[in-house]
Amino acid sequence: MAHDATDILISGGGVAGLTAAAAFGAAGFRVTCVDPAPPVTSDTEAGADLRTTAFLQPSIPVLQAAGLWDRLEPFATPLQVMRIVDAGGAEPQARITRDFNAADISDQPFGWNLPNWLLRREMVARLADMPNVDFRPGTGFASMVARESGAIVTLTDGSQIDARMVVAADGRNSPVREALGIATRTTRYGQKALAFAVTHPIPHGNVSTEIHRSGGPFTLVPLPDRDGLPSSAIVWMERGPEAERLAALPVPEFEAEMTRRSCGLFGPLSLATRRPLWPMISQIAARFDGPRTALIAEAAHVVPPIGAQGLNMSLSDLRVLLELASAAPGQIGEPAMLATYHRRRWPEVQARVAGIDLLNRASMLEPRPLRDLRAGALNALYSLAPVRKTLMRAGLGVR
Repeated sequence: MAHDATDILISGGGVAGLTAAAAFGAAGFRVTCVDPAPPVTSDTEAGADLRTTAFLQPSIPVLQAAGLWDRLEPFATPLQVMRIVDAGGAEPQARITRDFNAADISDQPFGWNLPNWLLRREMVARLADMPNVDFRPGTGFASMVARESGAIVTLTDGSQIDARMVVAADGRNSPVREALGIATRTTRYGQKALAFAVTHPIPHGNVSTEIHRSGGPFTLVPLPDRDGLPSSAIVWMERGPEAERLAALPVPEFEAEMTRRSCGLFGPLSLATRRPLWPMISQIAARFDGPRTALIAEAAHVVPPIGAQGLNMSLSDLRVLLELASAAPGQIGEPAMLATYHRRRWPEVQARVAGIDLLNRASMLEPRPLRDLRAGALNALYSLAPVRKTLMRAGLGVR
């Protein structure tokens, strides 16, 4: 039976998989990208991913090299200020507000925010322009056999592909990772996040606002105006039963609750989309490499949405993998190259997963005395300028 041949087979057509396909394609490799589900590319379709992604500064060169940034920039909202608000007092009101302004460390904003469904739309359009990239939505990974020279991958439609390297970008329950028997360590927080968009009368001024009280952070990230009104994306993390209760509330009551939880900082909030629930976990794979395979993005690591780290960690995976592939194209998928990838990424990811885990636990605190301690710690860290700048650089992943 004749097999198609490709340099790189990417399993997964989410934001990370599509970016990887464009990036490897732009670097001159032959790429096949498969995903069992066709991408949802409008915000009104059922199944649309209403979360947003903040691309932090170090991610932009990856997107530029992939030929994606020119398409995305017109839709992007700059994030100039990261504002952290502690509202852990008796009533939900801002008692400590601290601004981290990108201008302190850079002449660029921290990052740029885009809706995930729009990212998919623009990325799919980019792949359609690339003759060396074959995108097959509706077809998924079924199984693989790794050999000395490459991997033979069988897809869900029965077709087979010879690939020199397989990139698993197929999510937290990665079929590729499962097929290779790579274990994961998972932490469940008993939290769920509601992800949705709102409009509000008071402009956001390109400020991303994270409000800490209990149950998890309530984060507003700037979006372009919607129907002539200022708009933000919200991720609202709560303990599971409370999140379920909120998701089921009639819209007027939900709007009243979220306006209260936002400390009224933007005036009355109006719900502009559906409000899907996402369970909160952190997870890291025991290894980021396997025979002929590299794990990236949520196949490798999952973190709660705090500090815009998730996708930016994924693009760091891609940056390292691309660098190794471009330095020695003849050796892609070989054990030495994949071992180097694991060695360069795993310890760094492990440290970030641990750091975000601590931040999330601090944000979930219910007892008042501990919430007061959290506020004090935020104040102390912020008031030392060198510490503040170091934190901002670490958050960005810039040295």
